[in-house]
Order: sequence, then C-alpha cells, then structure tokens
Amino acid sequence: MKKTLTIVFLLLAAGLTANAQRFALIDMEYILKNIPAYERANEQLNQSSKKWQSEVDQLAEEAQAMYKNYQSESVFLSEEQKNQKEEEIIAKEKETAELRRKYFGPEGELYKKRESLMKPIQDEIYNAVKEIADQKNYSVVVDRASAVSIVFATPSIDISNDVLAKLGYSD
Repeated sequence: MKKTLTIVFLLLAAGLTANAQRFALIDMEYILKNIPAYERANEQLNQSSKKWQSEVDQLAEEAQAMYKNYQSESVFLSEEQKNQKEEEIIAKEKETAELRRKYFGPEGELYKKRESLMKPIQDEIYNAVKEIADQKNYSVVVDRASAVSIVFATPSIDISNDVLAKLGYSD
C-alpha cells in the first residue's frame, strides 16, 4: 500500500512538473525574411562571393590554359623545359587552391564577412526571444525551421510575430 501511494505521488509530481513547463516555437526563416538588414547582408555576401569566385575561376582558367599549352608544346620541349613548365603549372594550381581557401575556407574571408554581418542580427533576435521567453515564462523556445523532428505544433505557441514586433519589424 505504501509503495503504491509513493508511485502515485511521484506520478502526480511528474505530471505537475511537466505541466508547469511552457514551450514556444519560432520560425527563424520567417523572422529573417522580415528583417530588411538581413536581406541587405545576404546581398552583400552574394556580391562578395561572386567577386571572389570569379577571381578563383580566372586563376583556374590560367592554370588550365598553361596545361593545354604544355600538352601541345611538350613534344618540342627538352626535359628541363618540361620540368620547368610542369612546376609553373603546379605553382598556378597551388595559387588557385590557396586563393580558394583564403576566400572560402573555414576561416576565410566569406566566413569572416558572414560573421560580421549576421552576428549582430542573430544576437538581436536571440535577445528578443530571450526577453519574450522571460516575460511569458517559456522554459523552451524551439526553432521550427531547424527542428527536423517537429511533426506538428499548434500555431498558438508560435511567437515569431512577437519576436518581430519586439524588434520593431511588425505591427
């Protein structure tokens, strides 16, 4: 009897604790689409990326042209000249790879630019979400855009518009 009473008490306590937690959802994609600064930052990133990619492509084309010339001239070249041409081609390919890494690598220019443009926007959104969560006693706020495991969520717990309003981008 005592054991049954303890189990019932624990189940009731667990049920009350679960009910006390409040959850909310945000749709980060929706929020970002409604922030003009994000669109401008994205456009700047795209322009820089295209510019840098064209520089990398130009070097790659130069290396390819050097290789084609080498293939057509190789029958007329001495071993020493062949080795020199091969080294020049390899140096051009290395230069291309280095430039690609400089611009697009893990610590490259694109990463740094994205960080400098996007971090302030993300921090602003995070602070707005945190304020709303504190005000409305939400224990957890989940991003539905990145939470693959959410199958269904009632729209009443989506606070995306509240976040936009807090940031000054909505009614």
